[in-house]
Amino acid sequence: MVGVGVGQHHGGTRRQAAAPLNLEQTGADMSDPITPSTTVREVEVAIAGAGFGGLCMAIQLQKNGIHDFVILEKAKEVGGAWRDNHYPGAACDVQSHMYSFSFETKADWSKRYAPWHEIQQYILDTVKKHNLRPHIHFNQEVVSAVFNEGTGRWVIKTAGGETLMARHWVLASGPLHVPAIPDIPGLSGFKGKVMHSAQWDHGYDLQGKRVASLGTGGSAIQYVPEIAPSVKQLHVFQRTPAWVIPRDERSYSAFRKWTFKALPFTRTLHRWRCYWTNESRLWPILNPWMAKIGEAALKKFISYQVKDPALVKKLTPDYTLGCKRILISNKWYPAFNRANVELVTEAVREITPDGIVTKDGKERKLDCIILGTGFVVDPRIYMKSFELRGLRGHTVQEDWKVSPTSYYGITTANYPNMYQLVGPHTGLGHNSIVFMIEAQVNYIIECMKLVKQKGADYIDVKPEAMTRFLGEMTQALQGTVWSSGCKSWYQTADGINFAIWPKSTWRYWLETRKVNEADYVFGKCAGLTGSTGKAFGSGSGAGQAQGAGAGTSVGARAGEQAMARMAQR
Repeated sequence: MVGVGVGQHHGGTRRQAAAPLNLEQTGADMSDPITPSTTVREVEVAIAGAGFGGLCMAIQLQKNGIHDFVILEKAKEVGGAWRDNHYPGAACDVQSHMYSFSFETKADWSKRYAPWHEIQQYILDTVKKHNLRPHIHFNQEVVSAVFNEGTGRWVIKTAGGETLMARHWVLASGPLHVPAIPDIPGLSGFKGKVMHSAQWDHGYDLQGKRVASLGTGGSAIQYVPEIAPSVKQLHVFQRTPAWVIPRDERSYSAFRKWTFKALPFTRTLHRWRCYWTNESRLWPILNPWMAKIGEAALKKFISYQVKDPALVKKLTPDYTLGCKRILISNKWYPAFNRANVELVTEAVREITPDGIVTKDGKERKLDCIILGTGFVVDPRIYMKSFELRGLRGHTVQEDWKVSPTSYYGITTANYPNMYQLVGPHTGLGHNSIVFMIEAQVNYIIECMKLVKQKGADYIDVKPEAMTRFLGEMTQALQGTVWSSGCKSWYQTADGINFAIWPKSTWRYWLETRKVNEADYVFGKCAGLTGSTGKAFGSGSGAGQAQGAGAGTSVGARAGEQAMARMAQR
């Protein structure tokens, strides 16, 4: 969420104000550090991020007759992760026909799993088709978003001095935009080239270089086999091995592409086949005994692809299949058969100006260090310095002190008219996140409609609804491979799994296709007085229990227990 940005005038379809407003005219909280003379632009919806989430939100706003919106983007181009991740071999690990919008399918995907540039082009084409560029502000970082209780508007400021006032505030920057830089002594003093996989320098020639790759996750398994043939020596530093399954590398034939184009229903059928194939992967995750069958097959796969038995042992995980994200590649394991590739499992002690020293005292001389160390996915870390303030001075730094918590990963108590895409407990380990994004966007649209229908200024989820949801997630995670004991990016440093949706994706769609009004408060502001206003139409306790279903009390108790355990950490 931090690091999104705004910039140039967006023009176009936005409602035109007669003149720029000033904070005194808008009733903004004058205690806010914005000076009274600061001019503001007023919009109905502000969206942070121009990746899949932000673009989906914008398109659906248009389809629902809402054209008064702005997309705030920190970079100079759209695309999010697919703009930034262009390292050698970068590609998606979800099938092309599933990793795209259901309302904007593509007939001519080249392969089952598309390379990064094809996905980025798809994004660019979608932006052009729906004429979204006039709504996008580029190259100015958002530094704060504060809810004004007098006006019911979010006051959003940028580092460049711009101020926006928005009725609805959508955080769509996702968790994969802040590279994780390891805290290794001496890294800053290395005399050679250092680059993160998400900041790949294609101007640096790796030919004949001595290279170290730190990390063996989703990016490393793609670029390591690609650069191995050209470098002099490649040292792959592994902390924990990953389960890697075979990849379908087939391309779509010209006839298949023609069929997809001429007969659109075949595109739909193929997409659904991909969807249910992915959903079937959930069963071993929910039933660890089934995962053991998969592990046995994959151990044979590793032994078949790697010649050295000692390497096979080092490359074989000791944790349950699916506890960490399962990776896909046909090239990863064979890369270690090369004479110039070394797998290093000894921990790194320090980095010298000339190389890397491991705990055993051995130094490997290097020209280049590549950080395949992924991203900071815990919002409590990447939002550490980001001012996000809701009702009565609530901040995410305080409210998420123990662990990020939201209702269906979308709404958070005490942050009215604020919505998240790919928030807590909406990440996946088996299917396309785009499917989840579309469900979340539809839910947000319904929330916005309810605010208008109720004649309210804002919608705010009840804390008890969040507690109930947390309990349901806690219960659902029990007995799954995600709770089998391994450490992963799904968890906080304390081991709390805040990221994963532990059910089928169709269940998420089913549970979010309609907003349960009893879970929300619909508030009215008191104008320019700065008071907290009043709530109405929020539903009774009985209505809430009825709307939540039979498992409400169990979920609530489980949620309270989970929150108590977290508070003790």
